[in-house]
Amino acid sequence: MSPRLCLKSCLTSFVAFLLLSPASFLLAQEQPTPDEIAEMMGRATKYTQPGDKHAVLQRLIGTWDTEFRITMAGAQTPPEKGQSVFSWLMPGRWLKQESKGSVMGMPHQTFSIMGYDNFKQSYVVTTVNTMDTAMLRSEGDLDQTGKVLITYGTLDEYLTGEHDKMVKYVWRFVSDDEIVFEVHDLPIGEKNTQVIEIKYKRKQSAG
Repeated sequence: MSPRLCLKSCLTSFVAFLLLSPASFLLAQEQPTPDEIAEMMGRATKYTQPGDKHAVLQRLIGTWDTEFRITMAGAQTPPEKGQSVFSWLMPGRWLKQESKGSVMGMPHQTFSIMGYDNFKQSYVVTTVNTMDTAMLRSEGDLDQTGKVLITYGTLDEYLTGEHDKMVKYVWRFVSDDEIVFEVHDLPIGEKNTQVIEIKYKRKQSAG
């Protein structure tokens, strides 16, 4: 048999194995009872359908004017203006955030996906931007007031050579038209950990 025919035969056999193995596994299991099926369906509904936690994301929908500041040595840099748009990526489940502005005078863009994972019981956020090649992830929950969303994650600090530095992200819902976002560098200590602040003000439609 030629190498080409051998490769084709091996690939065909492997694909058939992948397709048939799950079916064989399921057939080997005992058939679930009606009560067990009902329990599984209830669990599926609980973990797969949007709920009250997802409704919180509606607060962010819209177009916002932003002011970006960095805190260094206890002082904030002058505000740099930008704009951020939140819209549904998957209605009722996942938000996308697209932001444009500047950081230290350089053009800057970010793209984030935010949602609530029913199984993790956490809000989850993934962000990428135009200033590096990292993908940042964090997860957390609302505080007891329901007006502050706090998530935790890690990042690699290439300027200092640090890996997996702990970071806290805070969304403060000041009002329906104002949000304050904070980034806290936790290894700094117990106090004065805020290094970035972004103020969001809802952009009012003309007329």
